[in-house]
Amino acid sequence: MPVEIKEIVIRAVIADGKHSNTTSEKGNVNQQAIVEECVHQVLKILKKQHRR
Repeated sequence: MPVEIKEIVIRAVIADGKHSNTTSEKGNVNQQAIVEECVHQVLKILKKQHRR
């Protein structure tokens, strides 16, 4: 019996080794790009699995 996923929640913590609570604008851009790429890859995998 196939399993259907109706909702998926993905959380990631990205640490660069600094223990500062402030982030620079450049850091936010890099994190946003990483998150977007992760979402893109997950959606690509889900579409591939759905075609089977």
